[in-house]
Amino acid sequence: MLSNMSPMQYIYNHGGPWPPSAPLGSIIGYAGHYMPQLSQLILDNKKITNQTVINLKGIAMQKSFHAHTSFCYSTAVVYRKSTNWNILNCSGDTDIVVSATTTRYVLNKLGLSVKTPWYAYISYISFLVERILYSMLVQVGGYAVEYDNLTFVTVRGAGHFVPSRQHARALCLFSSFLDGNLPPSYPNIPKMKGALVLYLTLICLVASATQCYGEHGYYGYDPLAKFFKAPSLRKSVNHVNKELDSEYSPVYIGPQDGLKAADKITALPGEPKGVNFDQYSGYVTVDPKAGRALFYYFAESQNPSTKPLVLWLNGGPGCSSLGAGAMNELGPFRVTKGGKMLWKNPYAWNNVANIIFLESPAGVGFSYSNTSSDYITGDTKSAADAYTFLVNWLERFPEYKTRDFLMTGESYAGHYVPQLAQLILHNNKITNHTAINLKGVAIGNGYYDIEAQANGSYDYYWTHALISDEIHHGIVSNCNFSSADPPTEACQAYQSQANSALGNIDNDNIYAPLCSSNTPPWINAYDPCSFNYSYTYLNTPAVQKSLHANTTGIPGPWETCNGYIGSNWDDEPDTVLPLIKELTSSGISVWLYSGDTDSVCSVTTTRYALNKLGLSVKTPWYAWYTQDEVGGYAVEYENLTFVTVRGAGHLVPSYQPARALTLFASFLDRKLPPSNHS
Repeated sequence: MLSNMSPMQYIYNHGGPWPPSAPLGSIIGYAGHYMPQLSQLILDNKKITNQTVINLKGIAMQKSFHAHTSFCYSTAVVYRKSTNWNILNCSGDTDIVVSATTTRYVLNKLGLSVKTPWYAYISYISFLVERILYSMLVQVGGYAVEYDNLTFVTVRGAGHFVPSRQHARALCLFSSFLDGNLPPSYPNIPKMKGALVLYLTLICLVASATQCYGEHGYYGYDPLAKFFKAPSLRKSVNHVNKELDSEYSPVYIGPQDGLKAADKITALPGEPKGVNFDQYSGYVTVDPKAGRALFYYFAESQNPSTKPLVLWLNGGPGCSSLGAGAMNELGPFRVTKGGKMLWKNPYAWNNVANIIFLESPAGVGFSYSNTSSDYITGDTKSAADAYTFLVNWLERFPEYKTRDFLMTGESYAGHYVPQLAQLILHNNKITNHTAINLKGVAIGNGYYDIEAQANGSYDYYWTHALISDEIHHGIVSNCNFSSADPPTEACQAYQSQANSALGNIDNDNIYAPLCSSNTPPWINAYDPCSFNYSYTYLNTPAVQKSLHANTTGIPGPWETCNGYIGSNWDDEPDTVLPLIKELTSSGISVWLYSGDTDSVCSVTTTRYALNKLGLSVKTPWYAWYTQDEVGGYAVEYENLTFVTVRGAGHLVPSYQPARALTLFASFLDRKLPPSNHS
């Protein structure tokens, strides 16, 4: 049925243009044929006609359908005749009908020489909010490469109809094309006269919010990205997962009488009215001799006795589950602009479970140690402390001792979660204290395997039009990420080029806007400055008092991520895949999920890691739904489920809260995400 097909799908299936009754805008892709053919005709007639000559200066093709040989021939002919004018080919990088990848394949067939190598170009705009003209801001508009007489440009975050999705970036690109210039690269931003600034402002009104990295929080400091990009920071090389001792090593269990009542939160400053669930927060000592204590925040469900207990861990290593997970992702509240008030998160995970947010290891957030050497730590010690925390916490909250217990987390929790799960299962067999009733683990955009991480990252960059063909080919040809030997100089050079080529984008979500002080407030939607708000809120004395936090006077402010811990991490295996394989054989539920716009721990790296596990497919890949839209895609293996979340970045619940909650509820129910619209 034609009503269920896009114009380009019709062309693919039927070999011809979309029916004439279709709107003109629907055939933009097929203009990849129209434009070079018409240009060729104009150039040919220019030589033989005595009528007015058409003064053709250039052509720009957007999302062009290039599949047929005729296109390549026509473009080549036009190319040979166009020494005095420009050919521009642009691709919105989120289109799958005529994707940036298909265009790049076609350009490779033309065999053109590179004149200006691939670079990130800047989209420059001003914008009005409530009649206030903000200062001019810049952001990465996409990527460009200049060949001899042909320029290829991507438009970041745009689909098949580029100006529809990215008004400002499309206008800036078009302006450069008309001027015969390449799109501007920072700091080569053209000076604009006042009238043009105002004109662009009116045209680009709030079309593309431009931001720079926030002063505080996850987006200003991306520890895992730095962890990967600076191998010299990694202290362990080719470590394998350690075998656990067959004998139980007793853990510290301290007196817990009265501490639950002391930890109860009366009310958080600025919280909305009508809070109908209990909250607790405070410290659990894990090593009294060293003076080491971990901080937690616990949000019960409205009906806590009927809901499971879930532990949430953020990664880093060195980032806070309170500041990231609770305040910016899946917790019951989000912080408003200004950092003084809270608003209720309708998609909070405590709607369906009782959630513990743990700041781990010591030195992260409000967690601390009186022994400074504790801040040089790693995987093994973090897992041991988290286990000690859980045993003591269950003594403080004994009603949860027999409750179903599940663990979730993201990023470097790809190490934390399976390591802690293994320790729990191991100790459940050999200790005489109350066993932890572990039922499942779920990890989002996790770091699992160093080889899959490296190969998958650079392949993700290329398939999402973030790096050039030449850089990607250089990495594939010169880098052997499965080798224990140090990378060659050539490999390191291409890796450095790749990391530089990305430009100033949010690695956690390659299409997200960046943060600036002028970003207007957002409600019930993703706000790129939200970590700044939680930083202000959690450093407010009244808030810390209500949370029973910072009782020992931690030096310096609370931070979302502790860079010292991340840069001094001294114990991390190159792979945790053996642990994940072990968990799949233990009878617990194992889910891995990936937001598909994250470039730090991308969906590609997770799929490469899964391939190394060699699991059999039980339920083939399918689209799952929520709110009558495709929420992502899922595949069920034997004892492991992999789910993608469409349009989500590294912190999945921040970008797609409704889809994240649907996924989480399915995980709790041990059911695949729904495959229908209902």
